[in-house]
Amino acid sequence: MTDFFQNKSPVIERLKTYGFSEQDGILAYHVRILEGEFELTVNILPTGEVKTRLLECELGEPYTLHLVEEAGGEFVGRVRAAYEAALEDIAAHCFEGAFFKQPQTERLLAYAREKYGSDPEYLWEKSPDNAVLRRKDTGKWYAAVLTARKKSLSLAGEGKVEIVDLRADPAELSALLDGERILPGWHMNKKHWISVPLDGRVPFEEVASLLDKSFLLAK
Repeated sequence: MTDFFQNKSPVIERLKTYGFSEQDGILAYHVRILEGEFELTVNILPTGEVKTRLLECELGEPYTLHLVEEAGGEFVGRVRAAYEAALEDIAAHCFEGAFFKQPQTERLLAYAREKYGSDPEYLWEKSPDNAVLRRKDTGKWYAAVLTARKKSLSLAGEGKVEIVDLRADPAELSALLDGERILPGWHMNKKHWISVPLDGRVPFEEVASLLDKSFLLAK
C-alpha cells in the first residue's frame, strides 16, 4: 500500500471531490469492491498518513490476507488486485508529489493552490524536487520552487536549501536584495527575478506578499 502514496501528499479539495468526507480532521472514503463482496475504508489522517480497512461484507469481519505477502491462491490474489487498484486510483486522482521537506514550502504551495488554484508542475523528471507555478490565464510562470545547494546561492553552511524564485519589479530589486534573505534569481534573469529561501528566515507573510506581487507581474 505504501508504494502508492510514497513521496506524495493528499490534496484536500481533490479528496472531497472524489467522495471523501471529513470528520474530526480525518477524511474517510468507503467503496465496495469485488462486486460488493468487500467494503474498503480509506482514512487520511491529518498527518497525511493513509490507513485502510477491508471488511468481508457477508461475514461482517475484517479481512487481512491481502496484506500478507506469503498468502497465495486465486481468491486472495483477486482481493489483493481489487484492493490495490482502488488505492492506485485514489493516489492518482487525489495525491500529488511531495518532494519538499520544509514546512514553509508546503505552506506556500497550499497558499498558491487556495488563492490562485495553482497546482505545482514537476517538469523535470531527473529533478523531482523542483516545480513551477503558473497563471492559468497567461500560462506564464509566477514562481519556481527549487532545491539548491547553499554554496551555489552564496549562503553560509553546507547542504541544500529549498527556495522560491519570484518575479520582481526591476525598480524595486536593489531595495529588496540583501544577500541573505532575498537573493538574485537563481537560474533566472536577475533583472526580473529574486530567490527567497524557504527555511524560515523570511516570515511566511512576507513570502506570501512577494508571491502575490509575482503573480500580478506574470500577466
